[in-house]
Amino acid sequence: MGKTTPKLVKPTLDKDLEKIAHVEEASQHVSRGLAPYGLALIFLILAAIVAAGAAMDRPGTTIVMAAAALAAYMAMNIGANDVTNNVGPAVGARVISMGAALAMAVAFEIAGAMIAGDQVVATISQGIIDPSVTPTAGAYVWAMMAALLSAGLWVNFATWVNAPVSTTHSIVGGVLGAGVAAAGIGALNWGIVAGITASWVVSPLLGGAIAALVLAFIKEFIVYRENKIAAAQRWVPVLIALMTTTFVTYLSVEGLNQLTPISLPTAFLIGIACGLIAWLIVRPLIRRQAAGLENRNQSLRKLFRLPLIFAAALLSFAHGANDVANAIGPLTGIVEATRAGGTAEGGQPQLWVVLIGALGISLGILLFGPRLIRIVGEEITKLNPMRAYCVSLSTATTVILASALGLPVSSTHIAVGAVFGVGFFREWYTRNSKRRVEYMRAKAERWEVEPKPERNSAEVRRRYLVRRSHFMTIVAAWVITVPASAGLAAALYWVMSHLVL
Repeated sequence: MGKTTPKLVKPTLDKDLEKIAHVEEASQHVSRGLAPYGLALIFLILAAIVAAGAAMDRPGTTIVMAAAALAAYMAMNIGANDVTNNVGPAVGARVISMGAALAMAVAFEIAGAMIAGDQVVATISQGIIDPSVTPTAGAYVWAMMAALLSAGLWVNFATWVNAPVSTTHSIVGGVLGAGVAAAGIGALNWGIVAGITASWVVSPLLGGAIAALVLAFIKEFIVYRENKIAAAQRWVPVLIALMTTTFVTYLSVEGLNQLTPISLPTAFLIGIACGLIAWLIVRPLIRRQAAGLENRNQSLRKLFRLPLIFAAALLSFAHGANDVANAIGPLTGIVEATRAGGTAEGGQPQLWVVLIGALGISLGILLFGPRLIRIVGEEITKLNPMRAYCVSLSTATTVILASALGLPVSSTHIAVGAVFGVGFFREWYTRNSKRRVEYMRAKAERWEVEPKPERNSAEVRRRYLVRRSHFMTIVAAWVITVPASAGLAAALYWVMSHLVL
């Protein structure tokens, strides 16, 4: 029996080196985790510096700098939490990668904020609380500061616990709570508050209804047809044309109208013309994509990738137009109130204010956005490109309509309402659609498919297409958002008023 060869290398050094390697790897992981917070802090400082340059000619420069930093903080929280509404369905349907979705969201968020964000900003800055009713201009300023800080903290907490809450509810609740603390119930504009509250109830129901109707159309005219591919070639370009018409009409009213007066009928005609052009361009593209595809649902998913990406971009634009006000609405009021004379009239945001909101949302998307995408995009109900398209289109349409009316609706509510609308409609359609039953019967006869055994009621409940647990959790988060942010804002205003006023 031969002797074993002695080891010439002492293992202690290797073990020590391995430990050092693990320490280096851990430190790199920690540094990567801290990098987004470092970049966020740099952005807050830059926002304050920009505000200092813009407000150098007024006595309240320090206050405007602090308000700009708080608005930038709120904007980043909006980007981190609300990005789920824009690209969650597209990512959940595996149509677009996370990186491409975030890049697209950034570009269209900035465009929406810059082009069409004025209407909702005016509602947030002076529609809920009348600045003239507050005891002093200083009281109004600190109320808005408290609203910004409370909303930012609440949304930050919600993002940390993976709850897709409404940033709109957060800021409106903050303004309500701080306003009541500053000037009492009489300071509130109850007509505006009632309109906002009604829109909160109606908008998710409307989003769910529109999504269900669009999905019903797709199922009836495309999915359960003998020749699916031919039906898709006929109707997918029409759906894209309708999206284009809606988007261009809104863009004409909100964007071009700032350059030259445009009536609603004229804007609608421009939208129809652009929709027709889009239809002519997309038809050959869809035809080329359909070449060689098998006549099955899996092929339809490929044909719906283009309209889904288009709808996600449209939704990002609508979100930028509506939700940028959640960050810069209070900042706009503060900037106006610190002008000579101490009034908060006008409500139109300055360019640097809009840029802070738009860039802050975009930075929040890039640094912290992916955290909540999978909850809305994957965990409520299963989304394929067709269902995700219905969610994005209905959400964008509802938000655009609300933005045109100046209502700060919750895009989170609308998007999640649309997701639930799609899921509940699928449950109903599976049980009640005659066309589906006839299609499945013909398919079974053609392929001699054996019928599936009947399931008992308990198993059916377990296999619901919509996860009820997520529904109850999200609704609970919605219900608590307004009182939580309002109470926090009132407490913060009390602290600020005793320290400063």
